[in-house]
Amino acid sequence: MLIVAIAWIYVVGLMALTEPTVVAGIVTFLFYCVLPLSTLIYIAGTGKRKARRRAAELAAHEARQAAAKADGEA
Repeated sequence: MLIVAIAWIYVVGLMALTEPTVVAGIVTFLFYCVLPLSTLIYIAGTGKRKARRRAAELAAHEARQAAAKADGEA
């Protein structure tokens, strides 16, 4: 997916360069590149964020169990 994002940035960058004014180029780049790619990357990363959250919760749960077990043995 990263190669597609890089290619899209390249294509839209060239589109922005051909705009008649600097402001039109900036607007083109923002609305055709930055906003769609940020949305796409956010949606694509949802699974990874969920997995990281689950792993952190599992590690915290295991740490609490280990601490409770250590307190019980002491």
